[in-house]
Amino acid sequence: MVVGLVAVLASILLSRLELGAEALKLCLQIAVAMIAASLFLTALFVRQIVEDRRQIGESEQRFRRAMEDSAIGVAIVGLDGRILQTNPAFATMLGYSREEIEALTFFQITHPDDLQIGRDTMISLKEGKIDAFHFEKRYLRKDGTPVWAQLAGSVIRDEDSGRPLYLVSQIEDIDARKQSEARIAEAETRWNFALASAGQGVWDLDMRKGGTTYSGTWVKMLGYADGELDGDPDRWLTMIHPDDRELVAEADRAHLAGETPFFEAEFRMRHKDGHWVWILDRGKAIERDAVGRLIRAIGSLTDITQRKEAEARLIVSAAMLADEKERLRVTLQSIGDAVICTDAENRVTFMNPVAEKLTGVTSGEALGKTLGHVYWAVDEETGQRIGVARASTGGTGPAEQNSRAVLVRRDDTRCSIRQVVSPIMNERAEFCGLVIVFQDFTDARALQRQLAYAAAHDALTGLANRSSFIRTMEELVDRSGKADVADTTGPVGGTTNSAGDTTGSIGEHQFMFVDLDHFKLVNDTGGHAAGDALLKRVAEAIRGVLGPEDIVARLGGDEFAVILRSGSAASGMIAARSIIDAIRSLNFTWDGRAHSIGASIGLAPIRAGCGEVDEIIARADAACYAAKAAGRGCVSTADEDIKADETASPKPLAAAS
Repeated sequence: MVVGLVAVLASILLSRLELGAEALKLCLQIAVAMIAASLFLTALFVRQIVEDRRQIGESEQRFRRAMEDSAIGVAIVGLDGRILQTNPAFATMLGYSREEIEALTFFQITHPDDLQIGRDTMISLKEGKIDAFHFEKRYLRKDGTPVWAQLAGSVIRDEDSGRPLYLVSQIEDIDARKQSEARIAEAETRWNFALASAGQGVWDLDMRKGGTTYSGTWVKMLGYADGELDGDPDRWLTMIHPDDRELVAEADRAHLAGETPFFEAEFRMRHKDGHWVWILDRGKAIERDAVGRLIRAIGSLTDITQRKEAEARLIVSAAMLADEKERLRVTLQSIGDAVICTDAENRVTFMNPVAEKLTGVTSGEALGKTLGHVYWAVDEETGQRIGVARASTGGTGPAEQNSRAVLVRRDDTRCSIRQVVSPIMNERAEFCGLVIVFQDFTDARALQRQLAYAAAHDALTGLANRSSFIRTMEELVDRSGKADVADTTGPVGGTTNSAGDTTGSIGEHQFMFVDLDHFKLVNDTGGHAAGDALLKRVAEAIRGVLGPEDIVARLGGDEFAVILRSGSAASGMIAARSIIDAIRSLNFTWDGRAHSIGASIGLAPIRAGCGEVDEIIARADAACYAAKAAGRGCVSTADEDIKADETASPKPLAAAS
């Protein structure tokens, strides 16, 4: 248009220059042509501008739609870090609205530990060192929780100056992937640590890679360095003990043939220094080719040397234990004592033949039954069952002995036994059962009773002997003294009953010293046999006139002693006269010759303040001597004012009789 205007102006000017008509016409034609050309070019330019604007609009719309509808975050960021524009995906990822997040900077929504990554990237972009970036970092959601994201973007520069204008970033949420990777890494760390802690090595056979690789634990197990054994897939077979190769080859063949789901074998492998290491090898084929050939297999090796050594020791110990058990069994079968063993639940676990014989129950019947079905013991005196108590946990478990037990059999027959019950405790002091050892003690118990009877009784008359009588008298004297101390309110001299007799005070008894008259004549004429027979008759006579609670003893020779439990002096005098009458009335004949004897009795009370046993006997002895001096066949009561040293001086009673 400018050119056309210039041509018109030139025509006007030329017309003033008085040019010819032809020249002027030519100038006008040129001007019109130029104007037409200018209009055509102008139309072309306008059309191009309209087309460019259309294309720019479409491009801008595509970008906007791509940004708005993108599943990943998109952000336009200024060089100062301000967020100029973002899409809904990025705002949603961080829990903001678009208005809220576009009012922030990238530094405000970045995790503190990852701020330096953004700063370094911004510096590199400004300096022109990079035009694009790609890295991972953590953002902070609106609630403060971190979220991992992957950034990829570039810088937009001025076309003329190359000056950076802003950044366009694409932000992908990779938090789930990061958490999954962390879990996998943690699991792998635990797995590797568990394998290393358990002493397990891992091998990986991959035919595509040309051989086998071994973990560090595996090679160290055999004394090698990392990678020293990698490669040859058959090398490990050469390291197996010759005695174990056939077993390993068979296990390997069975797995490769599909006969077993896993390969598993225990064998010895040679250590680098030459010694043998016991190995537990487990593996599995995980990949095969089209024709079934092995491509890849993975497995583990475990050093079980200590376990194998322990098993060998256990085998030796088990053999020794079996031998010891057999020796104990033979010993228990052979001993003369009966033995019953139980477990912690009191069930019978063992009985030897002697126990079977004494209980009347066979071992086959007893095993597994509770002890009460087999063994029932009661106390000989009380008749109460003797319990077999289990020891408390942590107790020392001493053995319990009982020599008064009586075994009651199933048929109600009984035998006296002596039993020892010992608890079985393990190394943790826990109760595991009982061992009951018992013996047939019937004969021994009868002998014990006989010996005890003989020790306390006179062999000729069956009465109490001197030693047992003295012990009984000492007990009575002691009790009388205690009773008198306890009862200080009653009359010292006793009380009077309805018959007018004086009864002894509490704890009082009467002691009689009985000496036979004219007994020496029987011995001299009839001999000791006659004397012994007569003494038996005398013992029966004395025992016959007394009550069951009264005590009669033979002190020696023809001397007897009596303790009346009913302690009045009057009753003592009556009993003494009854004894004299009974002895005088004996019709004793020996070798056709009749013998008549009598008795003299000294009577002394047993009560508090009467002195010791020796003093009481001495007083009764003196009273008996007085009765003999008074003509024999009578009773004399001791004078309590006579001292013991005065009563010891009279002549022996044997001489007086």
